[in-house]
Amino acid sequence: MNKLIRILKHRWLDASDTQRAVPDDMAERLARRVAASESRHTGEVRLCVEAALPLSYLWRITANTPLSTVVRERALTWFGRLRIWDTEHNNGVLIYLLLAEHAIEFVADRALAQRVAPAEWQAVVDRLSTRLREGAFEDGLTQALEEVSALLVQHFPAEPGATRHNELANGVVRR
Repeated sequence: MNKLIRILKHRWLDASDTQRAVPDDMAERLARRVAASESRHTGEVRLCVEAALPLSYLWRITANTPLSTVVRERALTWFGRLRIWDTEHNNGVLIYLLLAEHAIEFVADRALAQRVAPAEWQAVVDRLSTRLREGAFEDGLTQALEEVSALLVQHFPAEPGATRHNELANGVVRR
């Protein structure tokens, strides 16, 4: 992609684009689905939808750093900013979408990453990508949440009758 076009695209998109992609009612439904998911396992799941990269990240793409590397680093930044790395069982997951690049990144904390092969994560990303291309934004995110939940239930199930402390907010981060 032409560097100037990429920069303009990222500067053009803003929070209103994220709001259109994930309106308030959808964000509320997704937050309830996250809460329901977390009642079945000990992990924490966060959704982050960002319209565009900050300028500091864009310069790195235009300086010949691969887009995939920059998107991954941005997802890792959100992973840290949202304190997903700081959960009791180190089994949090970030589902990150970058609208300007149609990019998806999943970041799993170390305990979960040790148990789930990269190919499994990629399969979930591929299915989500297909649904998003079809225009089924909510359905795609719901399906991805269910697949992530299934992995967390498989590796970190909630103990029957145990009271679960919600360590992180369930709401969708929209920027």
